[in-house]
Parts: sequence; structure tokens; C-alpha cells
Amino acid sequence: MMTHSIPAPLVCTLGITWQVIPEIYGFLAPQRCPIYAAVPGHAEQLRARAVLTEPSELWVVTTAGTAGEERLRAWWRALGEPVPLRLWRTAAIDTSAQEEVELIRELIHRAVLHAGPQALLCLAGGRKTMSADMQRAGMLYGCQAMLHVLPPEGERQKQLNSHDFLAPLPADLAASIQPVFVGRAARADLVDLPPALVPTDYPLPDPSQPFAADGRWLNRDIERRQAEGSHLLVAFHHELAKDEAHENWRSLYRLPPAIIHRLRTLPLTCTQRGWLTALPKAELHCHIGGILDLEEQIAVGRTVWSSLSPSQRVAASVDAERWLADTEQPGGQRWHGLPPPRRAAAAACLLATRDPEDLERHLWGPTQPRVALKRHHRWGFAAYEHPGSLVGSTLLQLPEAIHAYAAAIRARCRRDGIAYLELRCSPAKYHPEFLAIFAAALTSARQPDESLVRLILIADRRDEAKDPARILATVRQALDARERFAGLVVGLDLAGDEQRGQPEGIAPLFQEAFAECLRLTIHAGEGEEATNIWKAAYVLHADRIGHGLSLADAPALAARFRDRRICLELCPTSNREVVGFRDPALPETAAFPAYPLRALLELGVPLTLCTDNPGISRTTLADEYVAAARMTEHGLSCWEALAIIKQGFLYAFLPAKEREALVKKIDVRIAELARSLAEGSGAFRAERSDTWRR
Repeated sequence: MMTHSIPAPLVCTLGITWQVIPEIYGFLAPQRCPIYAAVPGHAEQLRARAVLTEPSELWVVTTAGTAGEERLRAWWRALGEPVPLRLWRTAAIDTSAQEEVELIRELIHRAVLHAGPQALLCLAGGRKTMSADMQRAGMLYGCQAMLHVLPPEGERQKQLNSHDFLAPLPADLAASIQPVFVGRAARADLVDLPPALVPTDYPLPDPSQPFAADGRWLNRDIERRQAEGSHLLVAFHHELAKDEAHENWRSLYRLPPAIIHRLRTLPLTCTQRGWLTALPKAELHCHIGGILDLEEQIAVGRTVWSSLSPSQRVAASVDAERWLADTEQPGGQRWHGLPPPRRAAAAACLLATRDPEDLERHLWGPTQPRVALKRHHRWGFAAYEHPGSLVGSTLLQLPEAIHAYAAAIRARCRRDGIAYLELRCSPAKYHPEFLAIFAAALTSARQPDESLVRLILIADRRDEAKDPARILATVRQALDARERFAGLVVGLDLAGDEQRGQPEGIAPLFQEAFAECLRLTIHAGEGEEATNIWKAAYVLHADRIGHGLSLADAPALAARFRDRRICLELCPTSNREVVGFRDPALPETAAFPAYPLRALLELGVPLTLCTDNPGISRTTLADEYVAAARMTEHGLSCWEALAIIKQGFLYAFLPAKEREALVKKIDVRIAELARSLAEGSGAFRAERSDTWRR
């Protein structure tokens, strides 16, 4: 519907003054038809300003018995037929009859529809009604340009013969012929409203045969659509809404129906990775301890290492070697017994002094293949976390690391197109002044349009049995920080082993959070039964659920989530690594179940995609959309991806006024990028993606 086999035909009408066609062709293709060569620079500025394409074919529409046809053909043969010539004529003979006027109008409309939106239309030539019909057709079906030619005064033009248009015209005559760029036209929505008006339904005849009425009237069909325009558009959007689990961005619905159709039918694949990166996105489930990739970890480690004294470096080197020598335990447990500052120094030593390939072997090598680690690896869930054992709570014991961390996070947001980021963290495991230092580092030299970064504090459900006071302390710290740091902390998370720490025992510890209306997100249903999700929603009053994969197994509960607008934070790559799901890109996952995204979408559950620990899983938010499309039954369309991206903003833990302002700011940019993708007019790179700030 949006692509055509003919890139840029020149469509003309032919009457008595056949010379108009060589004049317009010479303007568009001066190398092939050099009639203006005697006046250097003639019309070049206009051609360049209008960015006009050289015609790929010459199409001519005329009536039977036109006197200029033979002269036109003679000129074209003598010119060497530089591109194909297609000439259609009507079957009627009486040029004054209304029936022929309708027939030539129909033929013009069909020719322009077949030519496509890259067509070049000549409004000169033939009767005035032909010019009007050509202009109307261009405004309906779209065109690259509508052109006219103002002939020289007097009879001189009419005296020119076929051979006169093979070589440069006399300078005075060439200068007196004035090509005019009337404008270009976008395709009208009415053409593409279902059922779309497509060329196959209105065929052009074989050029050797005259065109006669065949019972199908494109011109009458478009007139009928124009009369019913508003009704058809309402019906189109009504049908669109019936098929959608979630409302998409408002500006997308203002796009032409052909663009919407393209987005709804274009499968999301790795070829759209650059586009996905450029799109402004919200990241709602990302842990600060796993956000940095290895290159970023090394940069932070070097910053810390440079701040250590010689004696601290010697001690750190000894501790680092012990960490490397212990291959029986996951990384976090290898620090057992070391006080926090020594852990940070040893981690900095490893990051600053070891070869990156050696580090990668130690951090990722022991847990390959990274599929279903929770159940299939001897370290269990700790195997998933192992690549992050040198950063997070290890490095964040030192202020120097906190500043470097904040700088790396801001750079990552710019690079990955993250307009809004909610980071999860456990300040009790970091430097005592972590929140104050991190808040200052984030706001230092912050640009007005820079990405918004907010924090969610993590309570560990395992403390419910060991030390309930820790959970209560986290709740109070979150409430205090929300006021103290101007809204930096926006919510509370409950994480940790789902089989330990029951919601019934944790709920009393959350009472102050309930009373102060602190937003809550709960890790639940990550490879565990849906009962955990039920309790997170009904006992702990969760606003969002981290993962919630087993919700697809409980349709009644899913309906409740849909009705109460409780959002799931899905993390495809980490879900595959921790739980195990089928991914066509990884043959070793063939025996695992399909990812439940499609089932959840069909149930109408609010959801968005997140990274969890992008540095650990070596992913980005754009990559998560590509992975989700691969892992999801029947894949995802680009339209569905845009709707899921919107959900990320709608369920952000921001005050409603701020959230609405952010959505409105981004909405138009989303539509621009969506249109560019659908039209194939955008070149998207993954290296830099902060274009949403425009």
C-alpha cells in the first residue's frame, strides 16, 4: 500500500501543444534532454530547491485522435527513448461529450494512483479540465511534485518540431520557457481507510488498447469517500480500538491510515534496534548494582583505585587475589568476612588492573550457558548475580564510586534513549551518606532536558524472619528520603527469595508506607506460582509487580490486575537467564516454555519491558524489545512495541502532573520517529539516542 515498483514516473496529459512534454522533461532530466544547455544555470536552482528526482518513466494520458501524439513519439524515438514511454488514450471520439470528460478523468486518476507518491505530475498540456483533474489526483494520492510550464509569448513555441527538442534551444527561447514548481502533496487519508483504494482494483489497460469504461470508477469511489469522510475516519479508529489491549500514543492516531497500517503490520526485529534506541523510553525495573556494563565498571573501578593510598593498594591486591582463587562460591560470598571498605578496594583493584578479557572470563564464564540459572546451576539465583559482584554494594561503599556511578548512569540514559529511569537500590548496604552523595551527583551540572532519574528503595523479604527491624528501617528511610531529597525516592520495593518472608508477616511492617501512600512494587511470580502475585496485590497493596510471569496462568487474577490497573515489569533477558524461556536465537532454550508476553497482552494486563540488570545481562532497553519480539508467540509489531513503551511512562511512580507533562512532551517525538520508520525515511543509529529532547 505504501511502496510502488515504479520509483518516480513523470505523468503528463497530452493535447494539441505536445511541446510541453519535452519542455518539462528537459527541466527534470537535463543530461538526457539538453534543451536548456544554452542558458547555464537555467532552472537548476529551482530543481535543487524542490529536491526533484529524475523521472524513471514517462507516462502520457490523452484522448483518441490527439494530433500531437505522433510528433511526441517521433521526438522520443529520436531522443533514444532514454526511459520507457507508456501512453494511454481513451476510446471515445467525441471530445466534447461529458462521457469522455469522465473517462479521461478516470484514466488520470488511475494513472496517478498507480504512479505512487513519488510521481512527478505535469499540470500543463491538454485541456484545462485535464490539468484540474491531474492536480486533484495529485492531492488525493500524493506526489513528489506538481509542475507547470509557462510557454514563451507568441507563436514561436508552436512552430517547433520534433528535432528541435533534441539539442539545445536558442538561448533567448530557452530562457523564455519558465518551468514552475507548484508544490508537493501528501497522500490523503481517505485513500487508505479500510478497505484501501489500491491499484489492483483499478487497473490500467494495456497501452496498445484504448481505455473504456469497465464498471469500476475510482473517481466516483473517492467522491463517495469524501462525502462520508468523517464517518469513515471514526469507523477506522473504532475498529482500531477494538483490537488494542492498550491505548497507544495520542499523536499516533493522527497519522495517516497507511502509516498506522504499516506500523501495525511491520514485525519488530533486530533491524529496528537503532529506531528502538532512538525512541524515548521509561525504565521502571533496573537495579543500581547491575546497571553498569564491564567497560563502565572498569571506569568506576579506576576512579576508586586512583584515590587509594599505596598501602591500601597493597592490601587490596592481596584481597583481590583471594577473590580470584575462590572458584567454588559465587562472587558475593567470596567477600565474606571482609569489611566494606576493603571489599570496595579489592574490587577496584580487580577492575583497574586486570585485563578486560580476564575479567569477563571470571565474571561470566562460570555461569555459562546463562539459561534457567535459578534451578539449573549449582549456585542457584546467585549464579545470575555473579557478574555484578565487583560493583553495586561492593563499590558503593566509597564516595568516589558514587560520583562515578552517577556520571555513568547519566551517560547511559543519554546513549540508550532513557527519558525516565527508576533505579532500585539498598542504601543500607552502601556508604552511610549514599543518598545525599548520589542526589548531589545527579543534580550537579544537570541540563534542563536531561533524563529524570528516581530511586526505589529495596526491602528484603528474607529479613521478615531474621530481623524485621531492617524492613521497618527501610520503610522509614524511604519516607524520610522522599521528603528530604525533593522527590528523589519515589517508591518501595520488596525483593528477595519468594519462598521466604510471607506477605502476611511483612504487611504490618509496611503500615507506615500504606499510611503515607508510598508507591509499592513487589518482586513476585518470577518462576514461582501465581499465589505470590495474588498476595503481593491483596496483602501488600502493590501498585506494580516485578516480573509477575505466572500471572498468565491465573486468568481471573489477571482480569483483576487489568481492572485495578496494576502494571507488570517484565524483563525478558533476565527472565530467560533466571527462569528459562524459549528464545529462537539460543538453541539451548528449545525445550523451555514460550515467554508469556503474548498471553498477558491478550488478557489486557498493563505491562512494560525493563532490563532488570542490564550490565549483568549485557543488554539495553532497546535490546529487551528485540528479545521480547523473538521470544513472544507470533512476535510483536512496531505498533505494539510503541504501546508497551507508553505503559512505562503511564505507570511511572511520578506525581500525576509531572507524569502527564512528561508524556505530552514525548508524544509528538514518538509520532515523528514512528512515521520515519514507516516511510523508510529515517536513518537510525544506536550509538546516540537522546533525540527525544528536541
